[in-house]
Amino acid sequence: MTGTGDFELTMDELRAIARFVTASAWEVLPVFEEAVPGDPRPRAAVEAALEFIDGAKRSKLQRVTSLDAHRAAKEAGTESARLAARSCGDAASAAYLHPIAQATQVGHILRAAASAARIGELAEGGDPSVGDMLIEQARLRATPVVIDVLRRYPAAPTAKHRVGRLMSTLDSALREPITR
Repeated sequence: MTGTGDFELTMDELRAIARFVTASAWEVLPVFEEAVPGDPRPRAAVEAALEFIDGAKRSKLQRVTSLDAHRAAKEAGTESARLAARSCGDAASAAYLHPIAQATQVGHILRAAASAARIGELAEGGDPSVGDMLIEQARLRATPVVIDVLRRYPAAPTAKHRVGRLMSTLDSALREPITR
């Protein structure tokens, strides 16, 4: 078990969350690397996330690489590159998801998928149907463990910006009861 908070999160649950977030980050990492060749920070964050997913202990490595990737995002020159680098930072920081019932924590679970969807939209001239399709793919990729952890948190806050709206859409879809 980890941390004190409103509920507990196991290392296996944190690894499942990190795996979900890292899948989105991995998809968009090339967007950053093409826009900012030679900046290793987002890749280092994804690699740190993968080490944790593969069984390594949480460490300073995930924290430092996450912060570095978020700094790279602030320095990137395009929206797509910023979103890609931030997604990579989110992958590394997923190892430290807080077990506190605050809606802001939902972003640590879903923002990378929403950012990847926005990057897809931008690549297609801003086509929202592309984002909707990518959100659906993320929904299908979410494991029962990811959904269970997500449901421990309040719903994602409503946002005015597109990434926030995509995140809210994914959040709502994952909270719907499963019907078969």
